[in-house]
Amino acid sequence: MKRWFGVLLAAAVVGITAWCFIPAHAALKNGERAPDFTAQASLGGKVFSFRLAEALKKGPVVLYFYPAAFTTGCTIEAHDFAEATGTYTALGATVIGVSHDNIDTLNRFSVSECRSKFAVAADTNQHIMRAYGAVLALKPDMANRVSYVIAPDGTVVYSYVSLNPEKHVEKTLDALKKWRATHPT
Repeated sequence: MKRWFGVLLAAAVVGITAWCFIPAHAALKNGERAPDFTAQASLGGKVFSFRLAEALKKGPVVLYFYPAAFTTGCTIEAHDFAEATGTYTALGATVIGVSHDNIDTLNRFSVSECRSKFAVAADTNQHIMRAYGAVLALKPDMANRVSYVIAPDGTVVYSYVSLNPEKHVEKTLDALKKWRATHPT
């Protein structure tokens, strides 16, 4: 009897743990149209209006969602994106991060953690997170860690979901390089 109780308890813990990290909505799939959005953003501590449609006129966009500025994983991810900005630029891509944080917080984050290399946008009302299926189920006021590569025609060519911040840059760069190989400038 004790053995069955232990097995059931372990199964319940695994099930609950897995459920907590499932996004509230599934991420957009490859080939789907990326919803256009406009948001207040910060680059190097300077506020501006970011519009996806305008950025796509210049080339592909790497859009990544992260839970909260200045947390450990989000800081690691911001540093990684900052270090890779030159490679993204060489591939003709714009990088933009999105979180629920307010613009004052993002002004500081854009300077310190993003190293003034790429913009971060405020989605305090979660319109963008919901449109992209990037709401974290465990904490629905925060974004799940989801990264997209969006082609200039507005279609998603790659999406990656993982709370682990370690592979988002590597995976989006690989996807961007693949896309670029068939879409030279």
